[in-house]
Amino acid sequence: MTNPSVGVIGAGTIGRSVAHSLAVTGHRVVLVDTSKEILDDALGRIRRELRFARFLTADAAQDDAGALARITPTTDLGPLAEVDFVIENTTEDWETKRAVYHRLEKACRPGVVFAANTSCIPIARIAAETARPELVLGMHFMNPVPHKPVVEMIRGEQTAEETVTRARELLAGMGKQGVLVNDSPGFVTNRVLMLAVNEAAFLVQEGVAEPADVDQIFRNCLGHPMGMLETADLIGIDTVLLSIEMLEESFADSKYRPCPLLREMVAKGHLGKKSGQGFYTYR
Repeated sequence: MTNPSVGVIGAGTIGRSVAHSLAVTGHRVVLVDTSKEILDDALGRIRRELRFARFLTADAAQDDAGALARITPTTDLGPLAEVDFVIENTTEDWETKRAVYHRLEKACRPGVVFAANTSCIPIARIAAETARPELVLGMHFMNPVPHKPVVEMIRGEQTAEETVTRARELLAGMGKQGVLVNDSPGFVTNRVLMLAVNEAAFLVQEGVAEPADVDQIFRNCLGHPMGMLETADLIGIDTVLLSIEMLEESFADSKYRPCPLLREMVAKGHLGKKSGQGFYTYR
């Protein structure tokens, strides 16, 4: 299928970046969220990102208007009746995701693939909420989506091979490669990453090191492009906390006990880059 139309559920940081990546590669996108204000903000941010990308590449021919015209923002699930593929990007809260999939089941045609962009929730658990478990898989996009060439794909217990193939083709059409892993809470990236972020937060809480020093060691000694706490701020401290809590619940293992500092930061609204304050302050 050439350039399938895609429903993107959730216009937050990842959702709008997924919509951006799809639109600039010629896909028609139905971008769904709960309010016009959220959607207007998402489109404004996409517009600025397109302009910034054109400035960096000095590409005067870049079709910003065309890309934006391919995105249909809506608070109504009705337009999803026309899409070929759905990528869901709602918050890492099980009850929220569960309710979304019940609504998607009614709004979408039979045969439409449901791709869950989740950090830690098992794909089998999501698939069980639908009447199409063979058409459900995980597609874990990393932030910032337009600049990440690889997407972690997760095969659920009942995911059909054709579903994996369709997902790979969609990613290829976005200029990305899928790396397929099997279903397990946290998959590969977050089962490892969230432990590292959590432990880095404990180092700060215990006064072992300041955030900047922790991150400098990861960048300059270990060669990471970003430090663990910079990464946490980029992901969102609330999302990090939900992911660690999900891992603790899934594995019943104390090694996933969330750092109290993360809970304190979320309670204060210090959610990272999106709120302007996390382990670092952003203007």
